[in-house]
Amino acid sequence: MITVTHRRYVPYSHAHYAGNLVDGAYSLGLFGDVATEVCIQLDGDEGLFASYDDVQFKAPIQAGDILEIVATVVHMGTRSRKIEFASRVVARGTGGSAASVLDEPIVAVTATGTVVVPPKP
Repeated sequence: MITVTHRRYVPYSHAHYAGNLVDGAYSLGLFGDVATEVCIQLDGDEGLFASYDDVQFKAPIQAGDILEIVATVVHMGTRSRKIEFASRVVARGTGGSAASVLDEPIVAVTATGTVVVPPKP
C-alpha cells in the first residue's frame, strides 16, 4: 500500500475562534489534499472524495501550529481506495513569533474515507 504525508503551517488568518482555534473542518480540507496526491500517485488521476466513514476530533488545532497530514491506503477496490487519515500537530506557536517543536506529536483529527477514480481504459 501507499502512505503520503503533507506538512502545513496554520496561518493566524485561519483562526475562527477564541484562543486562535481553527475549525475542525480545516483538517478535512487537508485530508482532501493528501488524498488527491494518493490518487495521482496510484492512478494518474486526482480522483474524487466519495465519503467519510469515521471522523474523530481529538485535540484542538491552533493558528501557529504545523500540521503533519498522513494518508495511508488500507484497501484498494477496482475504482475505490479506502484511506486512513491522521492530522498531527508537530510544532506549536508559543506566543509572538516564538514556536517549539513538540517532543511527541498531538493527534488532532483522525478519519477513514473513500475516494474513487475513473475506470481504467
